[in-house]
Amino acid sequence: MMSQGKPIAPTRWEVVVIGGGPAGMMAAGRAAERGRSVLLLEKNAILGKKLLITGGGRCNVTNAAPQTRTLLAKYKGNDKFLFSAFSQFGMEESLSFFHARGMATKVEAEGRVFPVSNSAQSVLDVLAGYVRQGGVQVQTSAAVRGLAVDQSTGHIRIRRKNAPELEAAACIVATGGTSRPETGSTGEGYAWLKQLGHTIIENDVALVPIALHDAWAKKLGGVALPACKLTTFQNQQKQEVHKGKLLFTHFGISGPVVLNMSKHVGELLRYGDVQIVLDLFPSRDHAQLRQELQTHLVAESNKKLKNTLGRLIPAALVAAILELAGIDGETANHSVRSADRRALVALLKAIPLHVQGLLGADKAVVSSGGVALPEVDFKTMQSRLVPNLYLVGDVLNIDRPSGGYSLQLCWTTGFVAGNSC
Repeated sequence: MMSQGKPIAPTRWEVVVIGGGPAGMMAAGRAAERGRSVLLLEKNAILGKKLLITGGGRCNVTNAAPQTRTLLAKYKGNDKFLFSAFSQFGMEESLSFFHARGMATKVEAEGRVFPVSNSAQSVLDVLAGYVRQGGVQVQTSAAVRGLAVDQSTGHIRIRRKNAPELEAAACIVATGGTSRPETGSTGEGYAWLKQLGHTIIENDVALVPIALHDAWAKKLGGVALPACKLTTFQNQQKQEVHKGKLLFTHFGISGPVVLNMSKHVGELLRYGDVQIVLDLFPSRDHAQLRQELQTHLVAESNKKLKNTLGRLIPAALVAAILELAGIDGETANHSVRSADRRALVALLKAIPLHVQGLLGADKAVVSSGGVALPEVDFKTMQSRLVPNLYLVGDVLNIDRPSGGYSLQLCWTTGFVAGNSC
């Protein structure tokens, strides 16, 4: 039975899950599947509000890494904590879960797994069905004010706004981090957990687009580069190299490669200006690219340079590249000077981008920071400090790149918590 926004009786439950996102729904469904009486509290008017916008609305369900250890390596040094949980419910188990419930998936570039429907609604439908099938009672528009421990029973007491206090033999906190606050991820769970004694690592946005000073780049909104290389520099010193898909936007750049490097860029910005050098042809060296350009120029010797250059790069980029290189695109190919050809190739291999800053939490995909991992038992997802309290998903201090790793963390930790409480 689903209840939408109305007070629910009784006030005592075996399991109360706070947060109706992916981790919360997985946890609630699994606990109910095991025969527990489960109440799911969601502050929004609907479940899965944030889930519906993930992956541009397509929902990158997981990553098809060939082995568990390969997958865990993406969680930036936290694999020692996560191994036990992922051994119980990893990528293969997650895919089996969705496939068994009628949601077909497909694998795209870099192992990203999406529903064949290309719609996040398909994922939400499976999770909502799982919750419903288990008999989980759901209360939406249900804001929580805080948590406390009943010293006589060890149960968790959940204080609510404009509603009676609840008592739970087990409480699962799935309130998320601080990314996309308009979806309900405002970080209030951190305050509750801190009051209960947990260490909260300073929260910050982790996967976020990058704003640029370069006016020409902002005119290219919607132009995508499927495979490029980005190298960060500070004080003329090379920092890191990232490869992948880039998307130009009205404010700068986004796309998987940009999101994955954004935390690193944010850290550099604390110490000064940051420049990003864009290589449009990471698989070719300068000599190979010069030869390719020359071949096109000779084959179309009487055409204009601006037209022929569109055979090498997206047409929308041509005018910007010629302006940056200081070359007249009206020049006939047979009249393009050798020095201009060298300058053009050098630019295509190293386009300078000047970072203005990172976009705020309202544009972040996930946030970093959260509960310190040594304070959680990852065999069960139970707090080591507060018995009967379970922590899942983005409330944990786990950095990860884009590519399905965030939702996989939700499936894994949610299932393990629901299976243990």
